[in-house]
This record gives sequence, C-alpha cells and structure tokens, in this order.
Amino acid sequence: MRKWIILFIFLALVFGFLYYITFGYYSEGKRGGFVVKLSNKGYLFKTHEGVLNVGGLYEGGGTLNATQWDFSVGGDNEEAILNLEEAIKTGRRVSLTYEEKFFILPWNGDTKYFVTRVELLEAPMSPYREPSYQQPAPSPVPADTTAGTVL
Repeated sequence: MRKWIILFIFLALVFGFLYYITFGYYSEGKRGGFVVKLSNKGYLFKTHEGVLNVGGLYEGGGTLNATQWDFSVGGDNEEAILNLEEAIKTGRRVSLTYEEKFFILPWNGDTKYFVTRVELLEAPMSPYREPSYQQPAPSPVPADTTAGTVL
C-alpha cells in the first residue's frame, strides 16, 4: 500500500511540473510598435506568428537600426488576431501584452513570447508636422470694372 502512495505522489509531482512548464509562463510584459507581419504557420499545429517593429536606435554614425520582435498568438485568441489584422490594414500602432514561456513547444508556436491581448493605439501627432486646421475662406475679390476701358 505504501508503494502505491509514493508512486501516486511521484506521478502527481511529475504531471504538475509538466503542466506548469507547458501552460505556465516565466514573465509577462507589454511592447509597443507597428505590426509588419502576421502569418498562420505550422505543419500539424497551426499558430499565428508575427513581427512587431519596435523602433530603432541611432548609432554613432547617424544610422538607424530597426528593432524587430517576433511573437506568437494562439489560434483560440480570435480577438487578438482580429486586432492585429486591423493594425496591419490601417498602419496603426499597437500595444501587445504578452507572456514569456519557459520553452518553445511545437503546439504553442515558434517563439517563447505569446500575445494575450492587443490594444490599438491612436497615432501620435509628429512634432515636425503642422497641425491640421481649417483655413479661413478667402475674402471675395471685387470684380475688375476697368477691364473694358482704354486709357
């Protein structure tokens, strides 16, 4: 009887550990940027894989290096997928809430970063662009009455 209890406890610990590694996550956070790619990939397990253009850093020579971040979205998270597709169509900036998993498992996706929520952001106004406002209507110009007279 004691052997069965020890075996049950051992199996419960192993299954609990495997469950935590499969469905648990290491960290969570947010990233913002522009979605440049979203694809449905996988041979047996289909997941949505995307690329977020986070921005860039200027180097000493004046060149801009773009930073891109790869992420995965589960197929059951339809709201996030629709928001990502909308962001690609309209070119809007997004804020992605994600969880970082322990390992890359084939049924989860190609990356350790899994997007759980997508928020579409309004594009901020550029400091180099003039604000758009209505120009006042031009005042009516009086008709030229001297066009037919000879001096």
